Amino acid sequence: TPALSVLSAVEGLKLVAPALHDYVLPISVVIILLLFAVQSRGTSAVSVFFGPITLVWFLVMAAAGVAHIGDDLAILSAFNPLNALGFLWNAGLIGFIVLGAIFLTVTGAEALYADLGHFGRHSIQAAWFTVVFPALALNYLGQGALVLSHPDAISNPFFLMFPNWALLPMVILATAATIIASQSVITGAFSLIRQAIHLGFLPRFEICYTSETQTGQIYLPLVNTILLTGVLALMLMFGSSEALAPAYGVSITGAMVIDTILAFEFVRRQWGWPALTAIAVLLPLFSLELVFLGANLLKVHHGGYVPILIAGTLITMMWTWRKGVSVLREKTARQDIPLSQFMAIVERKSEHAPVQVPGTAIFLTATPDTTPAVLLHNIKHNHVLHQHNVIMTIKTARVPYVPEKDRYTITKLSDRFSLLELRFGFMDDQNVSRALARCRKEGFRFEIMSTSFYLGRRKLIADPQSGLPQWQDKLFIAMADSAIDPTEYFHLPANRVVELGEQVII
Repeated sequence: TPALSVLSAVEGLKLVAPALHDYVLPISVVIILLLFAVQSRGTSAVSVFFGPITLVWFLVMAAAGVAHIGDDLAILSAFNPLNALGFLWNAGLIGFIVLGAIFLTVTGAEALYADLGHFGRHSIQAAWFTVVFPALALNYLGQGALVLSHPDAISNPFFLMFPNWALLPMVILATAATIIASQSVITGAFSLIRQAIHLGFLPRFEICYTSETQTGQIYLPLVNTILLTGVLALMLMFGSSEALAPAYGVSITGAMVIDTILAFEFVRRQWGWPALTAIAVLLPLFSLELVFLGANLLKVHHGGYVPILIAGTLITMMWTWRKGVSVLREKTARQDIPLSQFMAIVERKSEHAPVQVPGTAIFLTATPDTTPAVLLHNIKHNHVLHQHNVIMTIKTARVPYVPEKDRYTITKLSDRFSLLELRFGFMDDQNVSRALARCRKEGFRFEIMSTSFYLGRRKLIADPQSGLPQWQDKLFIAMADSAIDPTEYFHLPANRVVELGEQVII
């Protein structure tokens, strides 16, 4: 979206000054570089201008459309669906190909639904029916009437709707609107990656918060770099919005088909609809989307293969991570000792019992019913056990946010052992230090300066004879090595963290 949007806006410069034809791509690249460069600073300072600029953009588009509808009133016959059906019936394969081209007129609407969680259903409905849809409909009618009366305007009907004196202001306004749209996509990508991390589909990446009041204002340096590289590669590879459009069409239609499949599962599982009812409601929409997807797939060799390759790469990475974590868990589970059995052994009075030292030790683990490996290593190498030992596990709920009152559960197992479960939503900031501070207020007594956090660090070694295939072994290890340190990710006090490592063959 950033590549196509910026290219489309800047290409209007060719009408302002034909001599700038060769500079459209360099100018677009500079805009993209600046857009991604400011992500680390956040957008809260300038986001207050996003709504007014976007509103002006739609109002100007509507006014331009109204000004040209009178060029040829025959354009009003576009409201008759029989004309479209007749065209498709008589045009044959050409009509099917045209479907792939006209589909771009409805792309972007899906972004409204992506923002439902931010603005709510009623706000989105009001914006769509009072501003967005009327403005787009009027603008498309005006473009159609212009082309019918001046066929040579087909080269760039949108910008040719405006007089020469208004071209430069329109290019500037269009560029501002596309930057806002691109910013929305980038922010959405950050949010989706964070959710994928919390749900266990990707390794932990560094997450920076760019606003003190808005938790959704986040910045992921690695993701930002990957996005920038990908957008620049697309712009340099295709060179123009017209060449990039087929890739965009395949991407959007594929996403819509997948969304409808997910909607089918949602209405059955969450709303309890019978399967036949869900099919009856969603099948017409699904069939229409399949037609558009098929029309766009005809352009796979013209660049439509790019989003397919990108999607395939992401699926492979997420599949590899989930599978690798599962294999790793199975291999380490063979050496696990039930926590109850371990407690019975270490609390038994004997001359071989570990030395008790004052303070509290918190051991992070994903399986609270088994003894953390880092606890076993600590006793094996240091021969000590703290006065108070907390087995802490962090759970990610399948809801965006978990209320503070439901954040934690403390279970006392014995005089020396407690079990602490922290719960976060997949959009929550998993700040363990802040959650522990809340636990102290509720009665969980410990002094942070006499508390040590014990973390296990695994060095993964590929084994082609077991576990994953060799290529997947290497990919999983590379992804694991790219993960951020747990101390930073969970916001642990760095001067109170102890890490003990081990080698694991996967």
